[in-house]
Amino acid sequence: MKFTEEHEWLREEDGEMVVGITIHAAEQLGDVVFVELPDEGTTVSKDDEVVVIESVKAASDILAPVDGEITEVNEALTDNPGMVNEDPQGEAWFFRMKITDASQMDGFMDEAAYRKFIE
Repeated sequence: MKFTEEHEWLREEDGEMVVGITIHAAEQLGDVVFVELPDEGTTVSKDDEVVVIESVKAASDILAPVDGEITEVNEALTDNPGMVNEDPQGEAWFFRMKITDASQMDGFMDEAAYRKFIE
């Protein structure tokens, strides 16, 4: 897994990137009550707003970590947004994407660096 300063994680699976938020981000949000996901097939650029999360504390936007195309979204989050609190780095992923510029991954942190970052 790789981590961004915006508290997102990326995991490569089958030549695509699966994207979600970290445990730290989920804890900061509090109880998630709504998740709005992007449309499959959407082309995004790094830092585009792609997901909206609402919690009892606040609303937050999740940005595209890299350029690419959204290939799949986690529809389970629409019906059960609380999954984000239960398993943010597992079953509560937001979307899968094909990335167009792998060099954009170069600046992301590994788990040890991310832990240090959030201290």
